[in-house]
Amino acid sequence: MNKALMIAGLLLACLNSYAQHAVKGKVSDNTGAPIPGVSVFEKGSSRGTSTDAGGAFQLEAGNANAVIVFRVLGYATQEVSLNGKSTLNVSLVSESTAIQGVEVVGSRSLNRSVTQTPVPIDIIPVAKITNSVGQLDLNQLMQFVAPSFNSNRQTGSDGADHIDPATLRGLGPDQTLVLINGKRRHQSSLVNLYGTRGRGNTGTDLNTIPAAAIERIEILRDGAAAQYGSDAIAGVINIVLKSSTDGLSTNINGGITSKGDGENVGLNANYGFKIGEGGFINVTTDYLYRGRTNRAEDPAKVGEDNVPRRFYGDAQMENYAAMYNARIPIAEKAEIYSFGGYNQRHGNAYAFTRYAGDDRNIPSIYPNGFDPQIISDIGDRSISVGVRGVMKGWNVDFNNTYGINRFHYYVDHTLNASLLEQSPTRFDAGGFQLSQNTAGLHFTRFFENVLPKGTNIAFGTEFRTENYRIFAGEEGSWKAYGAYDLVPNDNGGIDTVYKAAGSQGFPGFQPANVVDESRTNLGVYADGEFNFSSNFMIGAAGRFERYNDFGSTINGKLSMRYEISPALAFRGSISTGFRAPSLAQIYFNTTYTNVVRGEAIENLLTRNQSNITRVLGVEPLKQEKAVNASLGLTSRPAPGLSITVDGYYVKIKDRIVLTGDFTADNAPEIAADLDKLNVSVVKFFTNALDTKTLGLDAIVTWNKRFSGGHDFTATLAANFNDLETGEIKTSAKLAGRKDIYFSDRERSFLVASAPPSKINLTLDYRYGKFNTNLRFVRFDRIRLQNYDLVYDIYDARIVTDLSVGYQIIPAVTWVVGASNLFNVYPTKHNANLTDSGGIYEPLQMGFNGTYFFSRLSFRF
Repeated sequence: MNKALMIAGLLLACLNSYAQHAVKGKVSDNTGAPIPGVSVFEKGSSRGTSTDAGGAFQLEAGNANAVIVFRVLGYATQEVSLNGKSTLNVSLVSESTAIQGVEVVGSRSLNRSVTQTPVPIDIIPVAKITNSVGQLDLNQLMQFVAPSFNSNRQTGSDGADHIDPATLRGLGPDQTLVLINGKRRHQSSLVNLYGTRGRGNTGTDLNTIPAAAIERIEILRDGAAAQYGSDAIAGVINIVLKSSTDGLSTNINGGITSKGDGENVGLNANYGFKIGEGGFINVTTDYLYRGRTNRAEDPAKVGEDNVPRRFYGDAQMENYAAMYNARIPIAEKAEIYSFGGYNQRHGNAYAFTRYAGDDRNIPSIYPNGFDPQIISDIGDRSISVGVRGVMKGWNVDFNNTYGINRFHYYVDHTLNASLLEQSPTRFDAGGFQLSQNTAGLHFTRFFENVLPKGTNIAFGTEFRTENYRIFAGEEGSWKAYGAYDLVPNDNGGIDTVYKAAGSQGFPGFQPANVVDESRTNLGVYADGEFNFSSNFMIGAAGRFERYNDFGSTINGKLSMRYEISPALAFRGSISTGFRAPSLAQIYFNTTYTNVVRGEAIENLLTRNQSNITRVLGVEPLKQEKAVNASLGLTSRPAPGLSITVDGYYVKIKDRIVLTGDFTADNAPEIAADLDKLNVSVVKFFTNALDTKTLGLDAIVTWNKRFSGGHDFTATLAANFNDLETGEIKTSAKLAGRKDIYFSDRERSFLVASAPPSKINLTLDYRYGKFNTNLRFVRFDRIRLQNYDLVYDIYDARIVTDLSVGYQIIPAVTWVVGASNLFNVYPTKHNANLTDSGGIYEPLQMGFNGTYFFSRLSFRF
């Protein structure tokens, strides 16, 4: 019996020895350069190793048909079946070039990976990140992942409560260009006006793009107007849509704050399938509901003399979205491609409270006062269609992209006080829309025999048309019907005080505000990348643009990369840039209610080219001009370790700002002019400010696969940003009113568009079916000037996020976690003295406290 067992054991050992299969090989990039530190392991087992400094590896696989996985930071993971092979040489594709036909943002060379570009580029693998974080919308997801990206959720800021303003490197929301699959994305029709970051700016609404439709996001942290045109002063965000064809994936998301509000419910599905040989279509549908939060002052203190708002927090939001991405071959070297999206958002945000004794209240309608609700109906549509292929050695791409954004306001639980008891409590307040159409023809070619390592040449042209409209609200939302109160004055007489007109919370647009304006733009560009050796390259780009409304501009860029060794390279660039004034900044106009210290003041925001601005000597808006410079290094000093450090300098001239309120009292030199024009308060957009930004981005990543199948990744990312404002430039008539043109309060808000530093430490651990993600984000101290012209100090805070995931079965994964685990809040301040009317200013870190979430994912 014992002999039989011993023989059986020997036979099993022999069979096991026979089943193992030795394999060796080399891992390189698309240029043939070896990649050290690549994790090489057998799928479904604990057998694994890493490549050495020369990219070589040796591995004992379980059998001759095992699947070998190659994984390293910055490159797309690759799985290869052995099929009996003993030698396996693999070329990995950079994550930024993994999708055919989409070049790396910042370089039009299809032969260059993200690690070889002369300018800093972040790759955010959204498809992977969304499985381990609690943020559901794109703005908030990027806010806690990319240190140079900042987004604020506003409250009490009219339209900005419904569309979050976002910035790159602390510059304006409209100074970052957004692309989808390399094509220009249209902006939102909203211009930020009151109590918000990015005041006076327009921007792109990233939350119209469902995260479930995105494969990755490329962030070019460098001026790129010479390559891509207007809006690229701060950099470029390129959103790459999914092209997977491996079936259906769905996610069910839910969450709630520790205070029991702000509930989130998210449902999405992504499905991709093949079309012919090499074609595909990938479709995403997404539904997201976000409940409102309330972080107003202690209810015991609520009252007319204590706090300006009974409700202070996130707006309620319901978002429906769909996105598709498709490619269909039509010849051996040609294909048709298309992508586009649909988004419909319904928002509901509280405005400032009107207490029972407020002159704007009608007690017979609201005995206890009222809280107006600003309701938004935002529609966003886009479609892009193109043909690309190879013609006589040139990669040719002809494309047309159209997008439209429409923002319609309604105001509920409100009234028009000048109608007294006859006032309705809901109004259609009108709104605005922006459409954009861009047609482009692009040529790219890599010449292998020009210079030792080749030259890439690209050139092309784009023609863009834009249209901006304002449409009026119903009459009751804006009209003054003449009701008044008789109020005793200090002299013993009686004053006639007219009741406030228009819908409280947000007066509607009047027929006089209606706008329907268009413009055209023609751009021509050329750029080249010259590889003098395998270690040294120089890039050059130039672009000419002509706008029919303000003229022409020419911009250029030079960049360089020098690789001392496979472990160390230096890079740098210098460029000029510009941003054309948006149509909204040129033509937006309205009469609206501003709340200062709880008092309502009627304001006229006049269009830039109106009679009023001409009388005041205000020049027509012109382009913002920029000079960008960056210098940095990239290093891979050890297997799995990557380091990038990039310093940057951005100088912007003639930045467009929205001025403060000019009246006969604070600017008596124009009192006669205002009286002739029958205007009491006026503000306008103007080129008034120069700024300088100096900063540093640093990213350190270490990835290691330990024996037994344990994967660990640590990432430390930081942004340090310092913005300085220069002299204010005024018209001759208002030369002594620089403090109204752009006050110290507005300076503090501009500087606070990014904290002086933001540091992110992320630890990710995976083993078998289990994974966990721990993240710390430190937001530096911020100073904001309050209504008493005193600086409120918001101390530095560290926000901690934690998630734990488990693969229940191969097709089902469950993740639970908490954002802001330790319930950290901003520093408290006097709500009566802040723009937002709350004890917590809407800072980048948020003000809602802990948020618990759960996600159930299915893959079929």
